[in-house]
Amino acid sequence: MKSEGHPDYHFITVQMTDGTTYKTRSTYGAEGATLALDIDPKTHPAWTGGNAQMMDRAGRVSKFNDKFGGFLKKK
Repeated sequence: MKSEGHPDYHFITVQMTDGTTYKTRSTYGAEGATLALDIDPKTHPAWTGGNAQMMDRAGRVSKFNDKFGGFLKKK
């Protein structure tokens, strides 16, 4: 295997938004670097389930539900 074709894989520290940290291996930065996250699984609605409401702009959601509502009905 050619050594020049592979990135340096080393340990870094990942800092979550609440300040907690953990060590992992990565190609980010240099050995011992710290990666501070702006968004993480503890705070982002994509992972937490969120309480966001889908906004109906110009009736797009309503049109979609009218057109495909029969497919979405639960049994």
